[in-house]
Amino acid sequence: MPADLALITPSPSVAPQDAGPLEALLSRQRAAFRADPMPSAEERIRRLGDLHRLLLDEQQAIVAAINADFGNRSADETLLAEIMPCLHGIAYARKRLRKWMKPSRRAVGLQFQPASAQVVYQPLGVIGVIVPWNYPLFLALGPAIGALSAGNRVMIKMSESTPATSRLLKTLLAKIYPEDLVAVVEGDVEVGIAFSRLAFDHLLFTGATGIGRQVMRAAAENLVPVTLELGGKSPVIISAEAPMAQAAERIAWGKTLNAGQTCIAPDYVLVPRARLQEFVAAYREAVQRFFPTLENNPDYTTIINPRQLARLNDYLSDAQAHGATLLPLFPQSQGARLAHTLLLDVNDEMRVMQDEIFGPLLPVIPYGTLDEALEYVNARPRPLALYFFGYDKAEQRRVLAQTHSGGVCLNDTLLHVAQDDVPFGGVGPSGMGHYHGHEGFLTFSKAKAVFSKPRFNAARMIYPPYGKAIQKLVYRLFIR
Repeated sequence: MPADLALITPSPSVAPQDAGPLEALLSRQRAAFRADPMPSAEERIRRLGDLHRLLLDEQQAIVAAINADFGNRSADETLLAEIMPCLHGIAYARKRLRKWMKPSRRAVGLQFQPASAQVVYQPLGVIGVIVPWNYPLFLALGPAIGALSAGNRVMIKMSESTPATSRLLKTLLAKIYPEDLVAVVEGDVEVGIAFSRLAFDHLLFTGATGIGRQVMRAAAENLVPVTLELGGKSPVIISAEAPMAQAAERIAWGKTLNAGQTCIAPDYVLVPRARLQEFVAAYREAVQRFFPTLENNPDYTTIINPRQLARLNDYLSDAQAHGATLLPLFPQSQGARLAHTLLLDVNDEMRVMQDEIFGPLLPVIPYGTLDEALEYVNARPRPLALYFFGYDKAEQRRVLAQTHSGGVCLNDTLLHVAQDDVPFGGVGPSGMGHYHGHEGFLTFSKAKAVFSKPRFNAARMIYPPYGKAIQKLVYRLFIR
């Protein structure tokens, strides 16, 4: 994911100016947590229910705020990709929360009897969440839902690129939560730096790999554990036998959602060499069917700001200068409504093949055999998502066994992120740690081992002095 200006760390000589108010806010949340360190299931369910009702009541205001930040954000995309998954995540957690909170009984070895063991899931304390600009609601509230389910307090740092959404979310959450439970932090570069250096009990960052390294470095100063949801170049592999029209349509949906400004958007497509033109034709037809025109089309989300638009246009110019063939799918762009473009004849010298694209540009790369396609993917950093199109079970197993990625969709794109019962997270350069659903509850909890002995203590038999017959018997029974 392209870097957020609010999180670019300056040289160590530059001291953040906004640490004081943030430290004070963190202290208030810590004090509130100490006063209520283990909220009941009923209280957590109530807190989540308040958020569910708020989102239902304020969905039009949310749509309008995100639209204002983007210039044009499809209202349907905000409903489908931000509000709906938040509502479903809340409902999923509320239904299962009592089961998640129940201590887990564990086995105790014969040599330690009589005794019992269990794992107790304890809230960590105060959770920090650093939010990117591309899905400002979902990527703020998704982690917050997990943190609240686990009984924590939450501080949310919004992106400086989404000021309207940040202001609205701060106002709305203040209606249902005191600031010592959930707080929204706005601000620019210095605020983002100061936030990343706070001594949270856990910090979740969503954003660019390079900025993730800086956030992790800052968190390390206070030994703050981190979950990093990064990005990278998520590949698509189309098999030799895949129904091309179906594959192209599903890839086009995943790439055009939010104008490609999605951390798990298809970043490039590997197509059998003999089917390259078939894919180009099918993909063009699908995109143009979704969006018959760009001009004044409310369904076509714009690039969020001039800086990101300039970056994408630079990718196109650089690719063309290095020999790429550009295939715009519309006659011309309409300002920030950047025309969806296929890129053929690409190579690794091009920036579009080095950086996460994060926009409506899609390189298409021909391959000869599936082994060749897998080697191409595996020679590059491990991505956040991988997409395979093909119904041959043996090929599916090969792809799953021979590649690493944060998540996989077989014969679709994006939708694994919407499944509440599976974890979401990257691997290597695309991230570390997981959240969503039960994994979110576990990430924001301390799984505390508890070993309990009754009054009778059989272990006294192995206490010093050593050399007793009973000790020798224990060694014969248990050291073998």
